[in-house]
Amino acid sequence: MLIRNLSEGVAVALATLRTNKLRSFLTVLGVVIGVATVMVMASLVDGVRTQVFNALNAATPNAFYVMRFFSQTPLNPQNLPWEVRIRPVLNEEDANAIRRAEEIRHAGLWLQSMVRVEYQSQRTQSLWVLGADDAYMEIKGGTVAQGRFFTAAELHGGGAEVAVLELETARHLFGPANPIGETVRIGGRPFRVIGIWQQPDNVFQPPGFTIGAIVPYEVAKHSFRYSDTNDLFIVVLGRSGIPVTQAQDQATVALRKQRGLRPGMPNTFDFITQDQILDTMNSLTSMFFLVMTAVSSVALLVGGIGVMAIMMVSVTDRTHEIGLRMACGATRREILWQFLVEAATLTLVGGLAGIGIGLSSGQVLKRLLNMASGVPLWSAFLATLVSIGIGLAFGLLPANRAARMDPVEALRHE
Repeated sequence: MLIRNLSEGVAVALATLRTNKLRSFLTVLGVVIGVATVMVMASLVDGVRTQVFNALNAATPNAFYVMRFFSQTPLNPQNLPWEVRIRPVLNEEDANAIRRAEEIRHAGLWLQSMVRVEYQSQRTQSLWVLGADDAYMEIKGGTVAQGRFFTAAELHGGGAEVAVLELETARHLFGPANPIGETVRIGGRPFRVIGIWQQPDNVFQPPGFTIGAIVPYEVAKHSFRYSDTNDLFIVVLGRSGIPVTQAQDQATVALRKQRGLRPGMPNTFDFITQDQILDTMNSLTSMFFLVMTAVSSVALLVGGIGVMAIMMVSVTDRTHEIGLRMACGATRREILWQFLVEAATLTLVGGLAGIGIGLSSGQVLKRLLNMASGVPLWSAFLATLVSIGIGLAFGLLPANRAARMDPVEALRHE
């Protein structure tokens, strides 16, 4: 009997959809919007996580960064505790001390500055320019598409005014022309282009964090404005086969000794590892997903109320039919089940439409944002269950009303 009522309820619900297309569409519109929003948000979150994970894999896995402070960094540095504000600025001696540690292969002081890159009448928006060393390619990944990278002579002795441009920046400034040997102005200073850097295919660059050029650190520190707190850092590479945690321990010991910190005194520096970056990104995307899910739940609530209203109308219109079914032996439980199945079918159809829209939107986002976004299977499964659940929850009141009708009074209804 249950299977027969299930198939009968689904058939009646589908017939209602076909008969009253506009009314049915407006009824489940909230469900469609809510489910589609959840699917799109799941696609975005999954795509961002995938891109960040791929970008971290493209870089050297045993690299980490030393900063003046990171974990306590707020928007307003004046809110920092006094003992954090007085931390010494990172310098070449700190990098040298870390480099001398047994398990450290490389430690170099880098900086970043937000400036414009210009060539004749062409100019870019403000981009990040990095003052780095010859370990850049190993740490960041990618390839030299044209020309070369810095030589040892260009890195030391005050640094040479040479630059390696990022591929898209070079195309924006020079078009199809060869940029090697040409002079560009970076932050108002002239630099000779010696190479073109192509980022790895799976690199993730958030909006506003595009790297436009790389120049030697020695010349960058005299050419650009930068913050000693946020824009100056030491890039550290552990030896191959050594866990990052072990390399961090050695860097900690070396830097504490360099700064004369006694046992029990807190560190006057912070580390940034790839795991920390991934954890931070996971926290941000998870919070974003929860907020958007809460917003989409409003649409689902509106859709549920619409389903309840349309089912109440359906119960009233079919009062005589309900009386006939009861007179023919249908129990209250069977009547209740029939209308619950109808409500669940309505919202399921809306949910499936929302999933379809979400899948299509995910593909559009994949192309627009150039990211490997996909809709996780768990989100489609969850959206289906939520759709059915909304129908059962909001269809319960109309179904209960139908089940509690008096058969005699129902038969008299015109």
